[in-house]
Amino acid sequence: MKTSTSRRSVKMGDMIMREIATMLIEDIADPRLELVSISGVRLNKDLKFAEVLFTLSGDKERIASAAQALQKAAGYIRSTLSKRMKVRQVPQLTFIHDNFLEEMVYGKPLERNLPDS
Repeated sequence: MKTSTSRRSVKMGDMIMREIATMLIEDIADPRLELVSISGVRLNKDLKFAEVLFTLSGDKERIASAAQALQKAAGYIRSTLSKRMKVRQVPQLTFIHDNFLEEMVYGKPLERNLPDS
C-alpha cells in the first residue's frame, strides 16, 4: 500500500489512532485485547484504506489471537469511528502487529505474527 504523508492524512491518522485507543480502553471488553496499544495509523493516498499498527507483548499465539479479535471488531470500530469523527468517509481498517519495539530491544527483526485470513 502506498502511504500518504499529506497533512490531511497525518491528521486523520492521528485522530483514528486516538479514537481507537479510547475505544479499546472504554468500549471493547474482549479479554484478548487487554494490554493492546495502538502505535500508529498509515493511510493510503485516497484515504480509503488504513493500516492500524498495534503492539502487544507475549508469544505468537497471544499476538495472533489479538490480531484476530481486532479484525473481528473492525466493523464495530469503523462504525463507532464514523459516529465520533466528523468526516465524510471512514477508511477500511486492517490491523497489523508492530514489532518495532522488539526489533529495538532484541536487535533483530522478529517474524510477522499475522493470523491466516
